[in-house]
Amino acid sequence: MNAQRRRIFLFTGGLALATVLVGALSVPSLERHYLRQQAEQDGPLLELAKESLSAALDRYAPLPALIAERASLADLLAAPPDAALLAEVNEDLRQTALMVQASDVFLMDISGRTIAAATYREPGSFIDRNFSHQSYFMNAREGALTSFQVSGTTTGERGYYYAAPVEEGDRIVGVLAVKFNIQAFNSVWNGAGSEFMVSDANGFVLMSSRPDWHFRAMRPLTDTTRRVIAQNLQYPIDRIELLPINKIALDDTAQLVSFAETSGESYVMTSTALPQRGWVMTSLTPTGPARLMALKLLLILGLTGLLLFGGLLSYLLKQARQREALVREQGAKRLLEATVDERTADLQKALEHLKSTQTDLIQAGKLTGLGQMSAALSHEFNQPLAAVKTYADNARAFLKRDRIAEAQDNITRISRMVDRMASISAHLRNFARRPQQAAGPLLLNQVVQDALAVFDVRLATTGGRIDYTPPAGEVWVIGGHVRLQQVIVNMLNNALDAMEGQDDQVVSLRVDGPRITVRDNGPGIDPAALDQLFDPFFTTKPPGKGLGLGLSISYNIVTDFGGMMTAANHPDGGAIFVVTLQPAQAMRTAAE
Repeated sequence: MNAQRRRIFLFTGGLALATVLVGALSVPSLERHYLRQQAEQDGPLLELAKESLSAALDRYAPLPALIAERASLADLLAAPPDAALLAEVNEDLRQTALMVQASDVFLMDISGRTIAAATYREPGSFIDRNFSHQSYFMNAREGALTSFQVSGTTTGERGYYYAAPVEEGDRIVGVLAVKFNIQAFNSVWNGAGSEFMVSDANGFVLMSSRPDWHFRAMRPLTDTTRRVIAQNLQYPIDRIELLPINKIALDDTAQLVSFAETSGESYVMTSTALPQRGWVMTSLTPTGPARLMALKLLLILGLTGLLLFGGLLSYLLKQARQREALVREQGAKRLLEATVDERTADLQKALEHLKSTQTDLIQAGKLTGLGQMSAALSHEFNQPLAAVKTYADNARAFLKRDRIAEAQDNITRISRMVDRMASISAHLRNFARRPQQAAGPLLLNQVVQDALAVFDVRLATTGGRIDYTPPAGEVWVIGGHVRLQQVIVNMLNNALDAMEGQDDQVVSLRVDGPRITVRDNGPGIDPAALDQLFDPFFTTKPPGKGLGLGLSISYNIVTDFGGMMTAANHPDGGAIFVVTLQPAQAMRTAAE
């Protein structure tokens, strides 16, 4: 191993060792960060549990006052012992307890003795028991609606009491109390991933998701507190055990706690107060997930560092070779870029040539059509020219004889013949010129009329006729005037060619909205040829009758307009071609 490589390994190893030491020293801080984050996440859940518990307790608060308004209760308290009335009140209280799902509903006289109860049938009934020492009784006897929590000293059942005074006129004659089993309120935290507990002002656990925490104090009770508990018989004083908790502050609102009797189990503790009842609700989330997150992050950082050190080592050992590879790569990249630029330029030229060829083919198709009509054109021009010569000779003769009226009539006839030839020439010139590429809204009615004017030249020579009824209103579509005119002329030419040799050559032309339909009454199209009908250079005509470009050019023109062109055999015979264009709003004709 040479000196340079030795220095590289020593440098990389020292850097890795320093990173490991930093990671080990950062574990406690990282762990505390995730524990505090866990505490922040527990806050909304704790508030939700608090609101749910408060709502569950408050739901029953009005019940004692409503039940105490029953006249039978005041009657029982005011009258001497009445067995029938007592039985009626006991049963009424029992039915009420069943309806509101209370553990007990009982009535006490002004001395605190229970004279009627919903549990009158049960051995542990409160009847004849005195509760004058309980704060809920004393407060209600003074006219206040009150509530009180107690863990039964006899049954061990954790109960929550609501009490209200029973009044007769302006005088309080007794107290009605409703008892609910606190166990029923534990549902507010069912399904949560954390443990919950509710403690009173003395730190005594009233409710908890852990049964082994019930009836336990979170801190040592003072002698004064014990005397108050014993006096009120609020909790079984002889069964109160300490729940030893070790706490470490994480921040102002969260603590890391562990229980001495559960070794290895620790929690993130967050608390919130229920001031109306003097309670504190506490959430305890296991620290395992937070510590696992810290461990995962350290593992990820360690693996990342290992990869970085490996990459650094590889870089340092192969730096020279990579520099050479970079030079070779840059040369290859320049060569590739030059090749790509060259190919791109070739493709651009090919595309331009293709566009030019396509335009030339379209133009060639139109000129081919004009060539096919050359005989008819010769007839159309020769006949008027002969008539013009005759009318001119006659006019000269009439002038010599001073027959001015006859000469003027012949000159007028000459003018009409010239107008006719000019009209034919204008239509042919428009049909033959190269169209621009733009497409836009145009009046389909005018395009069809111009196409028919061009096609009349062929009809005058070859015979046949066009069955066409113009649409009632204007039809506007997306397209170009000259190119769409060429499509219509191509379809009419093909239809007339298909009926060559027939006696009755009738081409049906229909315009239905943006749809143009051309139908002939010829033999139809060979089904095997339908799939190739719009392919370039495909033709079903005899040699010398066509190049196979007309339908292909027409198909591409219609596609450029965003339309569709189809061909099929009509059920009644003959072929039918349909061009469907995009409809447009009425406006000036689009640039061609």
